[in-house]
Amino acid sequence: MKKLLGALLLTVWAPLAFAITPYISGDKVTAGDVNAVMGQVEKKLTAEGFTVVGRYSPKGVSQYGVVVVTDKGMLDAIRGVGGATIVGAGVRVGVKADGSVSYQNPDYWYRAYFRKQFSTAEPAVKALQAKLQKTLGAGKGFGGDEPAGDLPNYKYMIGMEKFESDKNELKSHGSFEAAVKTIQDNLAKGTNKTSKVYEIVMADKKIAVFGVAMNDPRTGEGVWLNKIGADHIAAMPYEIYVVGGKASALYGRYRIALGWPNLGMGTFMKISDSPDEILETLTGVAGGTFEKSSAF
Repeated sequence: MKKLLGALLLTVWAPLAFAITPYISGDKVTAGDVNAVMGQVEKKLTAEGFTVVGRYSPKGVSQYGVVVVTDKGMLDAIRGVGGATIVGAGVRVGVKADGSVSYQNPDYWYRAYFRKQFSTAEPAVKALQAKLQKTLGAGKGFGGDEPAGDLPNYKYMIGMEKFESDKNELKSHGSFEAAVKTIQDNLAKGTNKTSKVYEIVMADKKIAVFGVAMNDPRTGEGVWLNKIGADHIAAMPYEIYVVGGKASALYGRYRIALGWPNLGMGTFMKISDSPDEILETLTGVAGGTFEKSSAF
């Protein structure tokens, strides 16, 4: 009886206990200028039905680049659930000038983004994972790992932020349209030394997401990527998302930790100013006024 009970418990807990890595290595392409490498990857992606919505190479990290695509099945899943899941509408593929390719592991990121509603999106997640593996290759996972059951409520450590945090809010506007236009206008004019990488708007659901390049040589992502490891480039770019009239961005102590879960606290402390610097940058893009949060 005890053995039977133990087997039943293992059956229940096993899906929650297995660890998942945030990134998967793809097949290498021909080395060269990072833009040429991105071009090779774009051709692979478009040939398999992905839609390229943006690409960029962060300032100060010239050997790395990111191609951002959308997948119809995933967009349909996000449209069905709505809300802050829009943050995951852009699928990131990282490249390096030496021809290395990596991509976000859908099973990892969408467990964090969909949380309690992951089961609703799981068929789209599995289909996206299979499509990425077919298109780019299915190499080793890397970047640390987290138990599947922890990702819906992920936080780096006690006292740090989760997916839903009051610190995420940048600016509340009178309407969805006003929020979107403000962000579009500010990105177009380079507010706070930013530029647009991609834009995905679902106007009928009043949700949108903008990939934002932060180009300030003192506080931009090129500064902190070099401190914590640019091989996780498929985590980038940072994003602003809009739900209704509210513009938000995942707070840095959550967003960076989710993309670099294996960081030691000593390394994390080297970028202790970055969460508020990111918040300040993106608040300006959203049309808000920055107020410094508590210390790291």
